[in-house]
Amino acid sequence: MRRLRRVALARSLSPAVTIQAAVDALGYVQADPIRAPARAQDLILRQRVPGYRAGDLERRYPELDVEEDVVVNYGIVSRRIHGLLHPRPRHARSGIDRLVPGLSEAVATYVHTNGPCHPRQVEQALGAGRVVNDWGGSSQATTRALEALHVRGVLRVARRDDGVKVYEAARTVEPVPAAAAARELVRFVVTHLAPLPLPSLSVTLLRSAAGRLGDALPAAVAEARASWPRAAVDGETYLWPPDTDPAQELADAGPPESRVRFLAPFDPVVWDRRRFQRLWGWDYRFEAYTPAARRRFGYYALPVFWRDHAVGWVNAAVADGRLRLEVGSPTGALPASAAFRRAFAAEAARFAHFKGVALDPTGRTEAGDSLRWPGAG
Repeated sequence: MRRLRRVALARSLSPAVTIQAAVDALGYVQADPIRAPARAQDLILRQRVPGYRAGDLERRYPELDVEEDVVVNYGIVSRRIHGLLHPRPRHARSGIDRLVPGLSEAVATYVHTNGPCHPRQVEQALGAGRVVNDWGGSSQATTRALEALHVRGVLRVARRDDGVKVYEAARTVEPVPAAAAARELVRFVVTHLAPLPLPSLSVTLLRSAAGRLGDALPAAVAEARASWPRAAVDGETYLWPPDTDPAQELADAGPPESRVRFLAPFDPVVWDRRRFQRLWGWDYRFEAYTPAARRRFGYYALPVFWRDHAVGWVNAAVADGRLRLEVGSPTGALPASAAFRRAFAAEAARFAHFKGVALDPTGRTEAGDSLRWPGAG
């Protein structure tokens, strides 16, 4: 199992020189709007791009060879992966067409005519009022239309202004035949998450692409589950992408770097909760949408990795321009070694630099008497 953990970390956390190289290597970086302690896409990239600062992806996005799109979830994808997803059928995210007939066509025409458009500009030009959104609240009808046109591939995100998507006409995408696109998409997902527990690979995992690929997607998933490289470890079968040798990777797995990492809840290392539990022996949960009284880990707990172990979690918050950390552990105790304390302090300093703030002198908020804090008396 230890070799499997090392392979999982090494496959995903290889350093990249640039943001573009990191996105190309990952294929997809999940995005999330929550900014406390930082957006998911920034938290993921900071572990792979030296010197990365919060917001660098958004600042650099217009010059990068990437797109915002939906694969497994919403995120930033390489153009290669983006090309597998389009053209999506007209009915994709078509609720706005039922609510306000003709609005999508009007919005598409307006953006194609006027170039990059902020949603407020489209709203002022076309009106159409508010409609119920996917979360039961209400949104501007024109904003819903922009989002639907983006998912269909009619529009693309040109940039973000203070986090708000600015849309323009999409680039022309040469369609890839469905069968070839489905096989490549499955290959990408397995590569992104490998070694992937066999039960985790399903059509449901790729439901966002199903409308474009139709019956080709279940066939590609079935082929991968039946014939792609695999290894059985402690009663679980793990899948690798084609043209890899799991036995060799496991045999070659060397000792990990002696460093601490605070990973994002949506980092590829952490994303598959089934795999996390099997490899690291405890159940991690993302609890931002869990009522506060029922949280075990905290609002936005970042799993803490030390070498090849997941030893706990940290909640990070910025107050008065200083980063403060609250730590937790499934065992109630973090490692007590001086090496861990030094590595934790180094990662805390890197995180503060990433956020552009100072590190709180105490390095923490109170985490409870039962938890041995690194460096505490």
